[in-house]
Amino acid sequence: MTGLDPLPLWLAVPVALFLVLGSTLTLLGTLGLVRLRSFYDRIHAPTLGTSWGAAAILIASLLSWSWLQDRAVVHEVVIGVFLLITTPVTMMLLGRTALVRDRAKGNPDVPPPAGSGSD
Repeated sequence: MTGLDPLPLWLAVPVALFLVLGSTLTLLGTLGLVRLRSFYDRIHAPTLGTSWGAAAILIASLLSWSWLQDRAVVHEVVIGVFLLITTPVTMMLLGRTALVRDRAKGNPDVPPPAGSGSD
């Protein structure tokens, strides 16, 4: 007997599917972070887990706890909004910082600044 016994099958199946989908996407993002070589390649992989992976897990949590508590549980919506706002901004700032650093070091693999006339 678990705390999720009152969850009907028609709701338990989508909750389970969302959990599997979210955890799979998060695992793929983690593997990409570990396996990809350059920083610019690695910066994209974790966003898979923090955007779609987290969204699927939050939807599963929202569905199950809203049913079990007989009221709308909106904590997950607040978490999702914060993730939606902060993840792209953080990744953009990290990418731009690395780009500025690599340009200052004279890394030849980095594209020149826009409008520098080296077309």
